[in-house]
Amino acid sequence: MAKSVTKSSIDPMVERLRAALGSRAFTEQKMFGGTCFMLNGNMLIGTSKRGLLVRVGKDAHAAAAARPHASPMEMGGRLMEGYLHVAPEGTASEAALADWLDLALAFVETLPPKVKSAKVAKKRA
Repeated sequence: MAKSVTKSSIDPMVERLRAALGSRAFTEQKMFGGTCFMLNGNMLIGTSKRGLLVRVGKDAHAAAAARPHASPMEMGGRLMEGYLHVAPEGTASEAALADWLDLALAFVETLPPKVKSAKVAKKRA
């Protein structure tokens, strides 16, 4: 018997991000316990249990982390410079969400596209 998905099990942030990204060519990928949105193969923005996950890049990290409701992302006790968590209060309005998305786009649009390559055999010395 197939498992049914109820509206309550769908993360509302996923729908908000899809709408905010509009006609941009993006893909979605399950990452960090949520759904991340990829632009040209690069992680852009996503959902997490703590709120929004935003990729701002190392140069914008300190200024963005100082904004209300933002905190540096940690993974395995290690600071992930260039990535931030934004608490749900920081994305309550569509304007606030768009502001974080614009910040992520400003960085990720500078990155070269990632191309999935075929597995390359490791050379042995």
